[in-house]
Amino acid sequence: MSLPDRIQQSIAPGTRYLAVREPLQLECGDALRDVQIAYQTWGDIRNAAGNTVLICHALTGSADVDAWWPDIIGAGKAFDPDRDFIICSNILGSCYGTTGPLSQKPGTNEHYRSAFPRISVRDMVELQRFLLDALGIERIELVVGPSLGGMQALEWAVSYPDRVGAIVPIGVGGRHSPWCIGISEAQRAAIAADPNWKQGHYSEEARPMQGLAAARMMAICTYRSWKSFETRFGREQRPDGHYQIQSYLKHQGQKINDRFDANTYVTLTHAMHTHDLSRGRDDDYPGVLRSILQPTLVVSVSSDALYPPEEQELLARELPNACYEVLPSEHGHDGFLIETAALGDLIKRFRRQTREAARGNLS
Repeated sequence: MSLPDRIQQSIAPGTRYLAVREPLQLECGDALRDVQIAYQTWGDIRNAAGNTVLICHALTGSADVDAWWPDIIGAGKAFDPDRDFIICSNILGSCYGTTGPLSQKPGTNEHYRSAFPRISVRDMVELQRFLLDALGIERIELVVGPSLGGMQALEWAVSYPDRVGAIVPIGVGGRHSPWCIGISEAQRAAIAADPNWKQGHYSEEARPMQGLAAARMMAICTYRSWKSFETRFGREQRPDGHYQIQSYLKHQGQKINDRFDANTYVTLTHAMHTHDLSRGRDDDYPGVLRSILQPTLVVSVSSDALYPPEEQELLARELPNACYEVLPSEHGHDGFLIETAALGDLIKRFRRQTREAARGNLS
């Protein structure tokens, strides 16, 4: 896959690739050919039979868990390579090595760009299943993920209940809220308002950088909290007269342009809208939740305004084998990226309790 240098530089050197030989049938009715999956692993695959952990990343994340989720993988941490076999793949539709809008269409010299088909969270999970099958992994001890990653964890539990031992959805609900859909629509409108957007048919040399920057600035405001901005920035001004918060948001807008793609952003935010565990299934939403029998740790971030704790509380009430924890943080939705030591402790305790319960059932 030929990617722009700015994107290629964001892909960790240890990333591996799997070429999927059979077509990937999508929910929309299209099929993708010659799909590639970018992924990373930690630990010894000989531990996979009983200790496979699948980590699912969020919207602009990648397979490089070490970069976006520090202190989660390591000796004595939530996921220990000495004991676990840990996998994280770049999701379908993203731009860090897995097939997405920046990929070339098979048999052509053209990139998909805005012609990339509409995908769903279930399509992402289906592609992950291809990867696990290729690695010879029949059962996953734990699927864990924050935000969009949590949507995948929940979908795994419903789509492949016999392959999943337990799940940890973090900062997410069982279906995408109108609040989140509206915020994403505003972000896509910012991208579309950029003169360089051209309905998604832009070149690498003339990208809709202003639009993507504006979308990211909006997103950052929803990922953090009032108290987080008040504590970090207050009303402090720079020598040029700009407030520190203005400079911070502009910096975040520049960073996303250095490492991401506007068509990818549009594709993935549309995919998030499809997240509804009851969509197209033979039961209503509470009924589908009650069908998830795996032990589940539902985690809220205390100050999350994007996926407020009420959503996770509903999950925990309806899931038959759920425990509920609140991660204290003043940093909003992004608390799961910041309070990693405390979050890791919650996951370690849940894994220990789940193992002890399993042993008790066998005795």
